[in-house]
Amino acid sequence: MSTSTQTHSFASLGVPAPIIAALNAVGVTEPFPIQAVTLLDSLAGRDLLGRGKTGSGKTIAFAIPLVAALGKSTERAKPGSPRGLVLVPTRELANQVAAVIAPLAQAMKLRHTVVYGGVGFGNQTAALRNGVDIVVACPGRLEDLMQQGHCRLDRVEVTVIDEADHMADMGFLPAVKRIMDRTAKNGQRMLFSATLDNDVKVLIDRYLNNPVTHALDPADSPVEEMTHYQFETTLTDKLGVVTRLAAGPDRSLLFTRTKHGAKKLVKQLGQSGIPAVELHGNLSQNARERNLADFSSGAVSVLVATDIAARGIHVDDIRLVVHVDPPAEHKAFLHRSGRTARAGAAGVVITIVTPEQRKDVRAMTRAAGIRPFVSEAVQANNPLLAELAGPAQPTRRIAAPPAHAQQQRARRATGAASTTSQNGRPRRVTQAGRPAPSTPNPRSRQRRQRSAGQPQR
Repeated sequence: MSTSTQTHSFASLGVPAPIIAALNAVGVTEPFPIQAVTLLDSLAGRDLLGRGKTGSGKTIAFAIPLVAALGKSTERAKPGSPRGLVLVPTRELANQVAAVIAPLAQAMKLRHTVVYGGVGFGNQTAALRNGVDIVVACPGRLEDLMQQGHCRLDRVEVTVIDEADHMADMGFLPAVKRIMDRTAKNGQRMLFSATLDNDVKVLIDRYLNNPVTHALDPADSPVEEMTHYQFETTLTDKLGVVTRLAAGPDRSLLFTRTKHGAKKLVKQLGQSGIPAVELHGNLSQNARERNLADFSSGAVSVLVATDIAARGIHVDDIRLVVHVDPPAEHKAFLHRSGRTARAGAAGVVITIVTPEQRKDVRAMTRAAGIRPFVSEAVQANNPLLAELAGPAQPTRRIAAPPAHAQQQRARRATGAASTTSQNGRPRRVTQAGRPAPSTPNPRSRQRRQRSAGQPQR
């Protein structure tokens, strides 16, 4: 097991010149430690296990050898038959891994696509049909495409399993095994994860051939650049404390336990003049991507998320993470917290604790190896909040949705009988708010039946 952090350049590690140029173009000029210790082996084609704390640069560590190997291969993309595969647990992570791969793949004249659920099949099947070199995929949708005959994996030369421990936590191991069983057995395989525990060991033993292991940190190690605080407050004062923390000028990520809690908190912050967006499983894929894009671009500085985002968000310059609702176990706490203090930057993590949560949170932070600064009886006017969050920004009036949108929502909520179609005519909707099937014109139906040779009724 290697833990060396000797200084290297990308060139000295054997990274092809076009990839180095693509990295430089996006501001990556020197390898992070996890990249420096893994690239010699991964570029040589060895199976590899990479473990590093969150934010350590694992994506580039596997993207470089993946693209380099396929770029020098004599094989070329064929319809429905990719040569590189990256498995990830969430849609957000799939998009962000693909964004890292994109400039490197372009530099080596390779094509890639992203595959995940929650959206239509059309674009994904079209991309596979046209032929791609690399597929970044969530297991469920990839299996669907394989079963429908749109994708086969017997030509895969390099497979990467990213966030393997989270894949296990989410119950994806059976699907991952079925997918891995369909890949070429002589291909290179790399597994990257924050931890290499017993569930992940099943994948290692079954699919990796004499892998070399590179681990920079103890499993579940906290990030040194994080400063942890624990604010004990009452349920009555909790919203005021959270609102003051969200009012600062820096990018903040607030975690709630439930989807309903996330939606409710976004509404409450908006009523206080603090624009925020939400990220949770009840949103459509388009809404999730739009909200994450607004947060990433700085259009809004506050994102309220459930644990779906603990691993799936890689946004630079998140200075403040707030556990509005503490998670149930220490691994989730570390993964949530790891959205700040990334790539060597500093960050602040604050856990809001009510009296009945005190005992459980103390046990959780102890298991995580965290010793937070504890403040009791915290209220919204506590000067420490202003010190950590920064000066409160001027409140902004959140525009109310147009009247017709409010009416439409009210109708959907009550199961009302009609709404408005694109041509301005009333259109019936179902209880769930979806357009109901229109009532056909009897004469039109008769004409269709005659043309189809069906008996008229």
